[in-house]
Formats: sequence, structure tokens, C-alpha cells
Amino acid sequence: MDVRKALITAASCTVLAMFPMVPAGAQSNLDANGMPCAGELDGARQCMKSQVSTPDRPYRRAGQSDGRLNGPGRGFGLGAKQLIYAAVPGSIVVLDAKNNYNFVKRITFQERPAPLPLESIAGMAASPATNMIYVSTRGRLIAIDLLTEKVAWENTYEPGTCCERAQVTPDGLTLEVGSDLKNFHRVIDARTGEVKGIIQSPQSMFNHNMNMTPDGKTVFIAPNGNTMTIADMATMKATSTITFDDHIRVFVINHDGSRIYANLNNLLGFEIADVKTGKIIKRIEAPAEMWKAKWADPNQHFYGHGAPMHGIAMTPDESEIWIPDAINDQVLVYDNPIDGKWPTLNMSKSFKTNGQPNGWITIGLDGKLAYMASGDVVDVKTHKIVGQLKDEYGRYMDSEKVQDMAFGMDGRLIRTVNQFSIGDPKAYAARVAASKKPTKEASN
Repeated sequence: MDVRKALITAASCTVLAMFPMVPAGAQSNLDANGMPCAGELDGARQCMKSQVSTPDRPYRRAGQSDGRLNGPGRGFGLGAKQLIYAAVPGSIVVLDAKNNYNFVKRITFQERPAPLPLESIAGMAASPATNMIYVSTRGRLIAIDLLTEKVAWENTYEPGTCCERAQVTPDGLTLEVGSDLKNFHRVIDARTGEVKGIIQSPQSMFNHNMNMTPDGKTVFIAPNGNTMTIADMATMKATSTITFDDHIRVFVINHDGSRIYANLNNLLGFEIADVKTGKIIKRIEAPAEMWKAKWADPNQHFYGHGAPMHGIAMTPDESEIWIPDAINDQVLVYDNPIDGKWPTLNMSKSFKTNGQPNGWITIGLDGKLAYMASGDVVDVKTHKIVGQLKDEYGRYMDSEKVQDMAFGMDGRLIRTVNQFSIGDPKAYAARVAASKKPTKEASN
């Protein structure tokens, strides 16, 4: 009989722990774990305490706030996700960044009859403020709601003039979008797609790439040509120009937009321009023996965009500059000092890729990973390949339009990256501050 009583007591304890019955009027008499503190349920309370409430997993009654929603990690509790969105003609492939980049789904935004080609993708950007992702094609600008995954709006604007890569202002409400190889950019309402104004760039014909300072005040307009136009976003007027030594390709800017680092045709390296003076202040070339003879040989053929490279990335703290080397199928890493000295090539950090590296480099959230156009995922600190982007058929992703995006538990976008890997003011300031701290050797 004693054994039977013990079994019944244990079973009752378990049931009460799962479904505690609180007498009417006793709800206010709860302990810190939300359980009744006195009366006939005392034994059940102790049972529940021992089974459910632990220091790392405390019991909380419905409606009680969860500590995981507080502080720097706000929004990254259960149900939060970090996803990679990679645009290809007609669709976006979504991958799980926290689960070996496994395929999640494909969002189709354009379908055409089989004989007709899909529009090529020129760029992709996203806004937490509107919870939309924006795809620029050679033909239209498409806004997709990230919760419904339906097209919220799309515009062709004037036929033949839309669209190049877009940038989103810091408040997330305005897009600055390059025209399709014309001499102007559009300023567009990110919520509706309506045009707010036009930025003319008469000296920068055939607009292609662009950039925006982190504060959203200044935009840099690069042509398929030598002369870059710099414009003020508030007035939507050009303020100055800078002429480089050759046709400008991909470029990045530093944390305050005072310097430009640009790929050029016929150069494995980059030129650095001072925005205030409008002058080229340094030309950085990879060692000649590494590339010049190969590039000059008409019998050699290299994958990509008709240049020794078509990509450049700056780590958020600006400590390194990465460029893809199409001639030798590798990524070159340059150390970028803060003491006024020029960037220097560091071959011990440079690395080979699995696929053709002559393309875009996107630095992911928090600057920890880099996403190559080849589909390789690279650890920024170790310069080692740690993952591979593949579609639902196991094929390597080949996209220069990649977004690393974090979502909260409500499914809304919290953070995303700049498709141009530019310097970050906070990361750069932290690096400068760290460099001023005395070392142990100096203090001794």
C-alpha cells in the first residue's frame, strides 16, 4: 500500500506541475516564478520548481518578459533567424545562415514564357523600416514584402532607364537608385516606389555602381567611364567630380566618406582618391610578375567582367581590404594601417577560393564572415573557407547580389548588410581607441 501511495503522489505531483490549479483569489499570491506560495498546492509548487525552474531556464508565467529580449541580443530569442538572400534572375534563393546554409526556399518574383529570357539582376538592398527587399533588374525596380513574400510594388519608370544597384538611407525610407547606364540617379520613396527627385550626373555617363556614406548624406555615382560624380542627398545636386586613371569598376568608401578605393580596368589593385581635394592620392598595384604578362597575353582568357578583378571589400574596422584576383583565382588581402601609411599586400592572409573569385565580396553581419560571388563563405579573421552557398539542387550559388539578414521572433527584418562592403564608423572608432591603449610591454 505504501508503494501504491508513493506512485499516486508522484503522478499527482507531475500533473500539478504541468497544469497547476490556482484557487480563485490566489493568483496574486505568487512567487518570483509565478507559482502559488501557500496552501494545499505547496507540494505541487515545490515539485514544479524542481522540474521546471532552473537558473538557466527559469519558469515564467504567460506575459512575463523574457530576459533574452533585453540588451544587445534583443530580438534574437527562439524563432529569430539569420538568413542569406541571394538574387538570381527571376527569383531569390533563401538559405539558413545558422544551419550550414541549408536551402530554405525560393521566392519567385518574375516569370516569363520559356522563349523569353528573365531580366538580369543589377542589385539588391533591404530596409528594416519597410520590411521590404528591393531587387533592381535591367528593366524594373521590384519591392518584395518580407512577411508575405509578395511583390508590394514594381516600377519600370521610363522604359530603358531602369535600374541599377540601390542604396537605402539610414532611416530606411528612401532609395537612391542608379539608372540603367544613363547619366542620372533616382531618389525614390521606399514605401511606395514614387520618385522624389532626380540627381543629374552629366560628367558620369552610363551610370553603373554607386555608394552612400553611412550617414546617408552623400552619394557617389560611378559611370562606365573615368569620372565619378559626388552629390548631396538633401539637395539632390552634384557637388564635385573625381577623375580616375581608367574606367571605374567596383569601389568602396571609408567610414566617413573621405576616401574612395576603386577597382579600375587593366589594374590588379586599386586607386585611392581624397574626396575633399578631388585628387588621386595613391595607386596600389599587385606585384607585376603576378599578373601583367598574363593580362597582356591575348591568348589568355579570364572569367568575369573584362577586368583583372570586379570586386573590392573593406572590413568594417577598415583593417583589411580584399580584392578578387581573376588572373590567379585567389583573393588578395591588404593590411590597411591607421597611421597614415598605405595598404600593403599580405600574401599570408590571401587565399584561394573553390570557385571563380572574380566577383563581388559582401561582408556579413558583424563583419565576421564574407560572402564571395563564387558562393564561398569565408571567416574574416582566419581567411579560411567555412561554408558554401548552394541552391535546392546542390549547385554552387553564383551571385553578386547577396544580403545577410537577421529577423526577429515576429518575422520582421531587424538588420541587414550594405551590399557594398564599406567602412563602419563604430567599428573604425573602436579600432582607433584600441590602438591608443598602452600595451603590457609599454606599461612595464
